[in-house]
Amino acid sequence: MDLMSDDTKLWSAIAATDLCTLATIKRDGRPQLSDVNYTADTPTRVLRISTRETLAKVHNLRRDPRGSIRVIGPGGGGYVAAEVRASFSPPSADEHDATVEELVDIYRSIRGEDHPDWDDYRRAMVADGRIVLTLHVERLYGWVM
Repeated sequence: MDLMSDDTKLWSAIAATDLCTLATIKRDGRPQLSDVNYTADTPTRVLRISTRETLAKVHNLRRDPRGSIRVIGPGGGGYVAAEVRASFSPPSADEHDATVEELVDIYRSIRGEDHPDWDDYRRAMVADGRIVLTLHVERLYGWVM
């Protein structure tokens, strides 16, 4: 087991998966944990998450945009943590607005092109009040095997 400080290897572990635990800060200072799927953009080191505006993680990050994510290393060896800063899209308001288009892109990046009914998906994004939560990676640490 080698401790890795090489940012590139740590980022590669984040980019190799689409599931993480997101930690946000509750009003009382304790962490609030959510397992979320995400997309990772390597050139910008930005993660994107589809979520509902009414959820605790969104409320916490609007109050304090600092958070952290944790992913398990490849093959279960080690972990990578990223300190992140959040930003938000506007809530989806129309089936073809920019937010819904980005939510479709996130779905396709995680699940692929196959969806049984894209029109229904778009309607659901608006009905759910979905937003794109963008996490800007500021620091990586951990170790991977």
